[in-house]
Amino acid sequence: MWLIIKVAITSIIVVTVSEIGQRFPRWGALLLTLPIVSILAILMSWWGKQDTVAISRLARETLILVPLGLPFFVPLAFYESWGLSFWPAFFLGILLASITIGAWMLLGPKTA
Repeated sequence: MWLIIKVAITSIIVVTVSEIGQRFPRWGALLLTLPIVSILAILMSWWGKQDTVAISRLARETLILVPLGLPFFVPLAFYESWGLSFWPAFFLGILLASITIGAWMLLGPKTA
């Protein structure tokens, strides 16, 4: 039952942010910059096990990986001026973020 509640909450938030973003791009962007997924994951982890060590590790790893995911937005922010359409820019963003995150996973410090 708890899994269904978590999926429902997450789905409602994703749809709400998407709808707001279509109508009011600046407000949608503001909501996207909030660490909504991180907030939900940390709260759900706390309610599930109250493991402060695991939550602290999750927060540290997230703190490192969030900036590495930012290259995803670069092609989407400039695709019109670069002469790209949406899908090539979208997949280029995924590729750029995958490269930065993949490089960190391969070359960064190892954690258990």
